[in-house]
Amino acid sequence: MSTRQETDTNEPLIESREALLIPMQKGEKPAERWRIGTEHEKFVYRNADHRAPSYDEPGGIRDLLSGLGDYGWEPVEEGGNVIAMSGADGAISLEPAGQLELSGAPLENLHQTCAETGRHLQQVKAVGDKLGLSYLGLGLWPDKTRAELPVMPKGRYAIMLRHMPRVGSMGLDMMLRTCTIQVNLDYSSEADMVKKFRVSLALQPLATALFANSPFLEGKPNGFLSYRSHIWSDTDPARTGMLPFVFEDGFGYERYIDYMLDVPMYFVYRDGKYIDAAGQSFRDFLDGRLPALPGEKPRQSDWTDHLSTAFPEVRLKSFLEMRGADGGPWSQICALPAFWVGLLYDNQALDAAWDLVKDWDMAGREALRAAVPRLALDAPLPGGGTLRDIAGPVLAIAQRGLASRAQLNAAGDNETGYLQPLEDIVARGQTRAERLLDLYHGAWGGDLSRIYADSSF
Repeated sequence: MSTRQETDTNEPLIESREALLIPMQKGEKPAERWRIGTEHEKFVYRNADHRAPSYDEPGGIRDLLSGLGDYGWEPVEEGGNVIAMSGADGAISLEPAGQLELSGAPLENLHQTCAETGRHLQQVKAVGDKLGLSYLGLGLWPDKTRAELPVMPKGRYAIMLRHMPRVGSMGLDMMLRTCTIQVNLDYSSEADMVKKFRVSLALQPLATALFANSPFLEGKPNGFLSYRSHIWSDTDPARTGMLPFVFEDGFGYERYIDYMLDVPMYFVYRDGKYIDAAGQSFRDFLDGRLPALPGEKPRQSDWTDHLSTAFPEVRLKSFLEMRGADGGPWSQICALPAFWVGLLYDNQALDAAWDLVKDWDMAGREALRAAVPRLALDAPLPGGGTLRDIAGPVLAIAQRGLASRAQLNAAGDNETGYLQPLEDIVARGQTRAERLLDLYHGAWGGDLSRIYADSSF
């Protein structure tokens, strides 16, 4: 989740609906300026006892952030606490229970993205070695109850932790017990955004299946392959899901704005503090009738904040966010942007991907989304077959899309190699979650503590 910086008090107020279009319109870029922004989270644990460290304890999360200052990262504070670090490779921030996230810089190619990931992991591992900390690449804490997890000192999280139980049964699990990999991608126009949104939303369940990596909860199998994805099914229906309107005729920026105006607010940020506005209406805010801030109208930064508080499978801001993947190892951090760049950043690949999904009806899309957390590649497709049947063809489209980009590294390799971990999953017919379950029931003899050696960075 984003880390808020100070608001410019001279920022103009939003006086018309047209101003709500600004973030999306500013996001439009010609293809030569399209970039790749990769985000990845990991669980932090103490080597001695696998406990999740608190913020304040010696050798805890605060000390971890401080240690990254040795690599040129600059602290970002909130309420006197360092809650993020900013640097040339983007931002390092904290999820609610201390999950560590790199929100990478916007980069031109996947070689740069994977190099950025490598730098980050080397740095956090070096600091972790000094503090007795390590990092777990999974989509869900495999053995922690919510009560065993700390809470980070960030104002927006306090508001969300209070609000989540009012609107769903698993929102606290989403905040405290999950990790994800995401990629942010550009579009050239409203029409290009629409096509990319539709393709990525329809195929998001395939990404969930290929990256399924959360089969354990509180020390035992949970009956799912991506429990992280299942959690979103009852987190907050007002701000999650498959967004059927994206596939309707006439979809564009205006329709997404209508959706966001219907998403209840969480907060307003003023004078370095988060003001609780949970459940209140941004429409009322536009009219100066927000109960949390009576008489005030929103600034553009308030709208930008609000755009970050919806959590559908694909999210629109000034770019498109792919949100379907579990957290995982280094190779899969590089594979997720490869998957989506290959499909979305080449026009022929985009057309071919759309041809695969354009005839699916909305009921079928919803059924696929509902089935994939438990079944992964065996989830049934609209019209027959399973995700397993299209996984290979979709990866072949992505490979052709990456090859056409002709982005070469110093060795002369293009970007297609970053798809290899996903091609291996399809070839084996087994997701990472299924591999972990086989180990648990076989070589590990039910000893889940062995997942730390298997799945740490």
